Amino acid sequence: MSELTCLILGLLLWVAHILIQAGLANTALGTDYLAGPRDKKRETDNVYYGRATRALHNYVENFVAFAAADLGLIATQQTGGWGATIWILARIVYIPAYLFGVPYLRTLAWVVSLVGLLMMIARLAGY
Repeated sequence: MSELTCLILGLLLWVAHILIQAGLANTALGTDYLAGPRDKKRETDNVYYGRATRALHNYVENFVAFAAADLGLIATQQTGGWGATIWILARIVYIPAYLFGVPYLRTLAWVVSLVGLLMMIARLAGY
């Protein structure tokens, strides 16, 4: 996949994270709470909502670095490596692995995505 395709897929994956988390928030917290100003934090023991929220935060943290490296590769015309493809595929695996609590798979997906990101950074640095 091209870096541009991976960037577009990365944005769509962000939308998927948002929709999953929002859907589970509606179930866990209720429409009235979500439609209001949320001045007081509401606690919930809904494990899937908690996982979706943490997965979304992790994705946002990692997407910033991915987008920077990906745009750098596109801008400098150093495209054609496997790093972006590895990153996006690993992040696609990450969501269900986290939501369903599959032991070690979530961590493995994160490590593989980090390897893809490091490959992108190395290519950007000229290695």
